[in-house]
Amino acid sequence: MSAADVQTVLDLGDREAVADLGTFIARARAIDSAGAIRLQAVGPVLAMYVCVLRPRMLGEETPTVLGMRALPLARPADVDTTVPMASVADRLARLGDGGTLLDVPPSSVHVPWAAVTPPRGPWARVGEVSAEVLTAAAAAGMAEVAARVPEQPGAAMVDGARAHVWGRDVDGADGLPAGVAFAAEALGFLRPGETLPIFESGAWLRVSSPRGHVLCRVPGSRRVPGSRR
Repeated sequence: MSAADVQTVLDLGDREAVADLGTFIARARAIDSAGAIRLQAVGPVLAMYVCVLRPRMLGEETPTVLGMRALPLARPADVDTTVPMASVADRLARLGDGGTLLDVPPSSVHVPWAAVTPPRGPWARVGEVSAEVLTAAAAAGMAEVAARVPEQPGAAMVDGARAHVWGRDVDGADGLPAGVAFAAEALGFLRPGETLPIFESGAWLRVSSPRGHVLCRVPGSRRVPGSRR
């Protein structure tokens, strides 16, 4: 039996944390119903990553955009596995009214984005952006993607439209790909009136809110010498 096949239990502590994880997965599955989630527990903290956008082919301008939430664990754990979101959702549904012990699905999946690990730091603050700017960018981008894609598009057409729209900068936040705005809005991280800090670490950018973080790695072809990317 491999390490990936060992059953692990995560103690989420209370029903609020269970509901939090369930909401995060539901929002991520609305973006990609067949997607995966990376569960990374280090001691008393569980970090959960989902992929919102990623390049589909070499040279594509779509950034790699991940959503991340962190939850405290009632008991320390040591886990780093990527599993289908549907499997975690099924286990959450079976917990019942008072259950807080999450059985981690025993079989991991291999997805390219999970091998691209964001750094733990150091992160340097390089700017800020309002929730309203991100909300507007997400709405405009979704409308443009819908307008560009016909009723029965091929995969290449969909990928091309997404790369064009989500790979360009947010209007009013130079250097921040619009895919970040889409992820923050789709995952429910934005609230009116908030200002979100922007951080940088190497090739990665991070936009943080009290409800979660969006991490973005832009394609190498977009990084301009002397800029914050």
